[in-house]
Amino acid sequence: MKVILLKDVKKVGKKDQIIEVSDGYAANYLIPNGLAVKMTSKEMNILENNQKQRQKDEEIKKEEALKLKEKIESIVLEFTASSSKDGRMFGTISPKQIEQELLLKYQIVIDKRKFVDKYPVNAFGFTNLRVELYKNVLATVRVHVSEKKGA
Repeated sequence: MKVILLKDVKKVGKKDQIIEVSDGYAANYLIPNGLAVKMTSKEMNILENNQKQRQKDEEIKKEEALKLKEKIESIVLEFTASSSKDGRMFGTISPKQIEQELLLKYQIVIDKRKFVDKYPVNAFGFTNLRVELYKNVLATVRVHVSEKKGA
């Protein structure tokens, strides 16, 4: 019997895949547990419509990510840090602090786990950190750290 999988099934197939399984396996396990439906022309139309809708959603998300990328790349985040006697920076600026700064000043929500460069900023001057906003859409966050005055 040919069925369309509604969910990933271990050792059988992935969601939306059309597979051939035994009649008993389909009738007694896959269909009653909501893992698959029998392949009919109606179900094929539903599958195709779902795939088209998913593709449209993906395109919309990618466009939004590209707009966000432009906005992020026009920003320079300013931080201050104290320095030691030999001119090196005390402490670091973490991706979490960068995430919070983007949220507070620019209302941009980025998850700190989306940073491709996971290292903290630990030097004065400009540092570029890459963030993955969406599949294959990378934005560069510019961070400027200056020395705290009067320290």
